[in-house]
Amino acid sequence: MDWTAPVDAYCERVGPAFWAEPLNAVSNAAFLIAAVAAWQLLRRRGGGDFPSLLLILLVAAIGIGSFLFHTFANRWSALADVIPIAVFIHAYLFVALRRFFGLPVWPSLGIVIAFALASAGAGGVLRAAFGSTGGYVPAFLAMAATGLALYRRNPPASRGLLSAACVFLPSMALRMADAPLCESWPTGTHFLWHAFNATTLYLLLRTVILADRPGRSGVSVQKC
Repeated sequence: MDWTAPVDAYCERVGPAFWAEPLNAVSNAAFLIAAVAAWQLLRRRGGGDFPSLLLILLVAAIGIGSFLFHTFANRWSALADVIPIAVFIHAYLFVALRRFFGLPVWPSLGIVIAFALASAGAGGVLRAAFGSTGGYVPAFLAMAATGLALYRRNPPASRGLLSAACVFLPSMALRMADAPLCESWPTGTHFLWHAFNATTLYLLLRTVILADRPGRSGVSVQKC
């Protein structure tokens, strides 16, 4: 396989140049802003929260990986784009099960594995219905389902997750609209996906950071 083979996947790209997708490339700064804002919130909360710090670093990695893909636009940079996203989705689910539901490590890990297998199994159907955005549908469903499940158990976390899901829904719509609107909107809509997606990720980080940590007493759950 030629890892340097070019990938032309978005409306804004009209050639092989490094800056052929200026809006798509620069808009990845939104992920770095989200990561920095979450890190500042974590510091105000006293730090010492490794799971939240790991998730923050993954959001920064998402921004860097996506920037690489929208500039180099080839196969290896495509992996740099999708791997941090996949790791974040599954890591966040694990942390959410531990922190919001108080589940032990092994049941949480089992649920994450089941989620990964179910997502992979439904991949063909989701891609047929939603194109490449279909890969994000399981994440949206997990956000919404977890938020609803926490409605009575943990209202602040429920509001945070449902708010993130509400932002992520138009985010996915903007990602899907990039190709259909390309003829009338030459810049495409993918850069807006970055902005909405970064907002979604910040809301998810904020929800985890403000929640009680297992084994930490005397800390109340703050409103999201």
